[in-house]
Amino acid sequence: MNYCEIKNYDIANGEGVRVSLFVSGCTHRCKGCFNEIAWDFDAGEPFTRETEDMLINMLDKPYINGLTLLGGEPFEPSNQRALTPFLRRVRERFPQKNIWCYTGYTYETDLLSESRARCECTDEMLSMIDVLVDGEFIEAEKDISLAFRGSRNQRILRLKQNKTK
Repeated sequence: MNYCEIKNYDIANGEGVRVSLFVSGCTHRCKGCFNEIAWDFDAGEPFTRETEDMLINMLDKPYINGLTLLGGEPFEPSNQRALTPFLRRVRERFPQKNIWCYTGYTYETDLLSESRARCECTDEMLSMIDVLVDGEFIEAEKDISLAFRGSRNQRILRLKQNKTK
C-alpha cells in the first residue's frame, strides 16, 4: 500500500485534534473529489513499518484524540490488508484513542454484505473503527455546512459509542 499524505494536527477530519493518514488507491473516482491524486494506487510513498512507527509517535501525545483514515479508499481490499495490522498496533498502544475512517463504500450494502470491498480483513478492520463516514461523494449533494462530510448522502456512523476521547 502507498499513502499520499499524513497530517499531524488535523481538525477537519473527525472530532478533536487528530493524526490523519491519506491512503493511495480508489476505484470510486467520484466527480468533484477533493483528492483525485489519491485515486492512483501507486501515488505517494510506500506504507512501511517506519511509516507506522512515525504515526504511532504522532499519536503518542495527550492532546491527540485519535487517528483518521482517508484516501483514496481505506476499504479497497489491498489497503485493508495493510491497514488492519497497523490498526491492531494502534488499538494495543492507544485503547483510549478513537479511530475514524472515511469510505466511499456503504456500510450495510458494501462492507457488511458480499461486494468487491469485502475481503478476509473487512470484519476485523470494522471492529477497530469507532466512527465510519460512509458513502461516495456526490457533487450534486455537496454541502459545505455539513460537519465532517462533503455531501448530504454521506453518513456519520458511530460504530462504538463508548470511545469518546
